[in-house]
Amino acid sequence: MKKQKKENHSVMSNMLYFVRLLFSVSPLLVIGEMIWGVLLIVPQNLISVIGLRYIINIVEEGENLKRIFYAVGVIAAVLVLSRLVSWLFREFYWNAERERVYRGLNEKLYIKARELDLENYDNPEFYNSFILTIETSSDNIQNLLGLVRSYFGNIVSFVTVASVLLTIDPVCLIIILASVALFMPVGKKIGNLMMKRREENNKYHRRSDYFQRIFYLQDYAKEVRMNNIRPLLIKRYNEAADDVIATAKKYQTKIAALRLIEDGGVQVLGFMFLLPLYLGYCVLVKDSLSAGDFVATFNGAYSVAMSINFLTIWAVTQFTERGKMIEKYRSFLSCRPKIKDGEKTAAAAQPKEIKLKNVSFRYPGSSEYSLKNINLTIKPYEKIALVGYNGAGKTTLTNLLLRLYEPTQGEILIDGENIKSATLQSHRARFAAAFQDFQIFACTIGENVALDEKVQPEKVLDALGKSSFSKKLKNGADTELLREFDDDGIMLSGGEAQKVVIARAFYKDCPYVILDEPSANLDPLAEYKLNQAIIGASENKTVVFISHRLSTTVNADKIYVMENGEIIESGTHDELLRLGGTYAYMFKVQSEKYNAGAL
Repeated sequence: MKKQKKENHSVMSNMLYFVRLLFSVSPLLVIGEMIWGVLLIVPQNLISVIGLRYIINIVEEGENLKRIFYAVGVIAAVLVLSRLVSWLFREFYWNAERERVYRGLNEKLYIKARELDLENYDNPEFYNSFILTIETSSDNIQNLLGLVRSYFGNIVSFVTVASVLLTIDPVCLIIILASVALFMPVGKKIGNLMMKRREENNKYHRRSDYFQRIFYLQDYAKEVRMNNIRPLLIKRYNEAADDVIATAKKYQTKIAALRLIEDGGVQVLGFMFLLPLYLGYCVLVKDSLSAGDFVATFNGAYSVAMSINFLTIWAVTQFTERGKMIEKYRSFLSCRPKIKDGEKTAAAAQPKEIKLKNVSFRYPGSSEYSLKNINLTIKPYEKIALVGYNGAGKTTLTNLLLRLYEPTQGEILIDGENIKSATLQSHRARFAAAFQDFQIFACTIGENVALDEKVQPEKVLDALGKSSFSKKLKNGADTELLREFDDDGIMLSGGEAQKVVIARAFYKDCPYVILDEPSANLDPLAEYKLNQAIIGASENKTVVFISHRLSTTVNADKIYVMENGEIIESGTHDELLRLGGTYAYMFKVQSEKYNAGAL
């Protein structure tokens, strides 16, 4: 697989991209954030410049002192009104709308994740970025909203206060701009270091999170309690946590030192040396500034410096870090699947002939072929079995049938047409698949069987009956599974969960069924009943079995034995026994275990 070319966008490009995303979900929230930023910053900064200048000039000139009370009243009213509007926006709109934005943007991520090819999950670099994107999505939104608010507020503050300073003394503005500009590269350096720290920590956090899950997920509860693996897990967890701490220490000294240079440099150079020196010269030597102008100039210079410091040094730091996170977000959303839709809508009625012609496949990044020159024909209504040891290529072959991966070489035909010519949705709709690594979802049992919002309760219960599912369901098909969303949700054993998964194949109206290890969690008697049920229920379907238990394959119309990605034997059960090869040996070994009561 050719490595996808990375396109790195500028920090500002990434920020604007994310703001546009936010705006597409909630324009009023983005506009409201900007207004909120202005209300939080501009009134107090203007008051510290214009308001104080006005009051000091009144006192200095000995005018009607009642005007001071009026001025103070106006200042108080402006501050109270701005805070009140901000409070109303935050409490009655912002909190709820922010959650809607979380939902809207996360929905985009989830839709994109569903579109991506499975091979993306096999790429560690992509998968790490994918995890980081998902896990930091809400954090990015929260931080970016705050940045939008502060950035816009500081822009308006800078423009208004700088305009006032220009009318009093432009040199003060130049002094502050020069002081801040001198330390801008330091802010960028801090942002780069913070991003590197986050990326390294993400890798170690994933490790520590894994060990945390072990101690609270039910899947691991029995093994952790019955064996002495806990000290090992604790040790591994501590090692992962130590890596996180070591990474923090690795960067904290550099970042702290640069922050000291960044913050201290502007304060010392600009406000403790250059600006006081110039203002003192204007007051004492030139006599060009009044007392009100002096206070207004100093306060205005400080306000401008803080705004510029935010817009450049501080914002560069934050935007550099956020921008690189958004680059991952942007890259993820722009990623395009390699498995493309065809133009035709595949018919999902009667089964047709399936043919694999010279099919070979290797996973991305691997030099070894998982499948080698597979030629295989499955006739309509035929029940075939794929058998072989682990790693033989059985599941990989069915993944190609479902177009979860594309063949590296060769082609797969259904009714004489390449499956690439059909749309993905219509192609996959003609298959029902029960995977070996199946999942049960935290929703109703009906939704788990139908895997759809639209559920036919009677059909669900019928499918469960065919799969020999016998657990009592107090609410029928509406019974909740798991307890993530319902404290009364029922928990399933491994065998019960597998029967729910197999019921999916009985429920779906489609011509082809793939069953990957359908009886792995069942006892021999349940396995026998299931096999009979599958044969009876799939009379009008083509069925592909994958199984290690060869008792499942006895009644198959044809059995294909796979080894190292190749088909080494094929035939009926009786034909393969007479052949005396790999299948006959495997069946003999398993039969002896059955007779001995081991299975």
